Amino acid sequence: MITPTNIVKSARSSVLFVCTGNICRSPLAEGVFRSFVAQAALLDRVGVDSAGTHDYQLGRPPDSRAVAVAGRRGYHLPARRARAVSADDFARFDVILAMDRSNLDVLELLRPDDYGGYLGLLLDFAPGLPIREVPDPYDHELERFEYVLDLIERGNEGLFETIHAGLVAQRYPGLPATG
Repeated sequence: MITPTNIVKSARSSVLFVCTGNICRSPLAEGVFRSFVAQAALLDRVGVDSAGTHDYQLGRPPDSRAVAVAGRRGYHLPARRARAVSADDFARFDVILAMDRSNLDVLELLRPDDYGGYLGLLLDFAPGLPIREVPDPYDHELERFEYVLDLIERGNEGLFETIHAGLVAQRYPGLPATG
């Protein structure tokens, strides 16, 4: 079961979003979550990044369609270049979230035995949705990117509530953590 106290274990938290090529879904998730964190003035306590499970998009900027749909909703995608997930990411991030099951399968193969963070799917944080995976919009029209952004917003809302509650619980240990 996902609870704030089993997600956040210190006064800081760090989240890595992972998709296949790191040019569509994971940069969108990173941009949306970074916006939530910034609005709550928590950028000094919550680190955010994204990566891909495959290396065929390395060095490319986010897909222009992802940038467009994000911009229309007021999100800014960071000036970044696609990168592949690495073994070091398991030491750097206490929450690693895949967009779909195939990405999660790759991450589970890479996960060190001593990784004590949370590894799962982004939509685990949106239990009211009838699906668990964020589909890859790359080979589709702009409407698919809009749909993907809808899902990412829902997952990130639940994720942010959980992490915020966990940070509050770390700061004020006597208060019950909710989320």
